[in-house]
Amino acid sequence: MAETSVMKKLGPNPTRKEILANWQPEDTEFWEKFGKKIAKENLYTSTWALVLSFVVWTLWATIAAKLNAVGFNFTADQLFTLAALPGLVGATGRLFYTYLPGLIGGRNSAFITTALLLFPLFGLGRALQNPTTSYDTFVILVLFIGIAGANFSASMANIGFFFPMREKGLALGINAGVGNLGVSLIYLTAPLLLGWNLSGLFGPGVNGLYVQNVCYFWIIPTALTLVLIWKFMDNLPMPKPNPKAMFSIFGNKHTWLMCWIYTCGFGSFIGFSAALGLLVSKEFPEVSFSMAAFLGPFIGAGIRPVGGWLADKINCGSRVTLISLFIMVAAAVVSLLGLQAHNFVMFFASFLLLFLTTGFVNGASFRMIPYIFKDGGKSSLVTGFTAAIAAYGAFLIPKLFGWSYAAFGNVYMAFYILIAFMVSTIVVTWYFYDRKGSGIKC
Repeated sequence: MAETSVMKKLGPNPTRKEILANWQPEDTEFWEKFGKKIAKENLYTSTWALVLSFVVWTLWATIAAKLNAVGFNFTADQLFTLAALPGLVGATGRLFYTYLPGLIGGRNSAFITTALLLFPLFGLGRALQNPTTSYDTFVILVLFIGIAGANFSASMANIGFFFPMREKGLALGINAGVGNLGVSLIYLTAPLLLGWNLSGLFGPGVNGLYVQNVCYFWIIPTALTLVLIWKFMDNLPMPKPNPKAMFSIFGNKHTWLMCWIYTCGFGSFIGFSAALGLLVSKEFPEVSFSMAAFLGPFIGAGIRPVGGWLADKINCGSRVTLISLFIMVAAAVVSLLGLQAHNFVMFFASFLLLFLTTGFVNGASFRMIPYIFKDGGKSSLVTGFTAAIAAYGAFLIPKLFGWSYAAFGNVYMAFYILIAFMVSTIVVTWYFYDRKGSGIKC
């Protein structure tokens, strides 16, 4: 086999810096000899950093339901609002974080955004130890913790450049899907940390609960991750964002259509994750739910890489997305029926299926973007932007539940609205991407 031009340019023993400067993942020889190892090091490190970001972003949802038990006195609407605020900040921050890798480099952006997590973890840990801390103070601190949610867009905008087109679906699915597992991880560890007497390290508890542990504990792995990022990640040369390129994606209808689809997937996943603990405590107060709360986010996040892989396998992300959306609607309807019948098993089983379908939609729909937007730079911008818009689900769904309780005394109206949104997403996906003659194969 003749040596390719990029391989001739690099020579037999290029440095890592030279390899990065001549990055050509579509070149098979380059990819097998140099690219694959570097790309995987960046992917695995980026993925773990993203796990921590999701841990911090949804950490508050595991604490909110316990506040009144440790001496605070907040209403249900206030608690749902506090659970929603990190989503508002995270989603808005994603609009800006999308451009960080192009501006300062992938490794630099990962290091800085991860380091910023240390400040809200410490501040919130201190505030939780004082039951006289005001609601307004918590609003400020919880808003600050929301910056963790913005890290997703920087991470996804960066990692896609490392992989060839044929492997983007799986790579993005791993980065996002395993990263999403941070939601499940915090739900799994929080009950243990809440009851773990580490008063010698993190301060005393109240009524057997050590809510500050959930914040202070995660400072340690976050600090260690900074070392991993500096050692195993790289600043890959990539197109510098410019105002013209940024604004160009807004004039393309497919940007907004993919926002709609991905919001139905990821927006539902992160919104339900943020609100599920409070919803169960409100609807089924007799159920001990703390150790089961991780299951939904675990299933949704864990299946996401499979959604990307399956879309690659059948070469049709829109078909995987469409089928998953139909199942999602059915699961949402049964969840609502379970609430109305006050049947926890019916509700929770269907809610787990709902989480499963969000994972498939997330993985498959993100695979669609590079096939709709052939230009790598534009695809990266759209990926980050859709992730930003969808993240508002973390704010809107808890607020929607809180509004429904305040206005109607139950959560049923919120489910009616969400089901209607899911049905509209089926129509959008079929008409623009999956029907015969849509003009786009993705």
